[in-house]
Amino acid sequence: MPTRRIFFSQLALDARIGILEHELRATQPLHIDAEFDVDITQEVHDQNIQTVLDYRLLRHAIVDECTQAHVNLLETLSERVVQRILDEFPQVQLVKIRISKPLAFSDCAAVGIELQRSR
Repeated sequence: MPTRRIFFSQLALDARIGILEHELRATQPLHIDAEFDVDITQEVHDQNIQTVLDYRLLRHAIVDECTQAHVNLLETLSERVVQRILDEFPQVQLVKIRISKPLAFSDCAAVGIELQRSR
């Protein structure tokens, strides 16, 4: 079946994540890159958003999952985001997500986790 890829590049948000003492007290920035391979189930009609997967809904799910509660590990957060996408969007066949902490270390641009899962 043919697919279309939706992607986000460096979606920036503040989240409560981490196990270190300073991470437990305050939010910190996260950058999220994500790709979604979506089944092309119908012809695209330019005047009808219902003929495609509205990427605003994907963005909302990512932001909500990353900001709703404190999470200790990036691994846990990435698993939760991927599972939510697969649960809420049956037309998504493959999810690839990269969540990074840009301020974790002063000697690199970011550190993070990448996870890919398909149906």
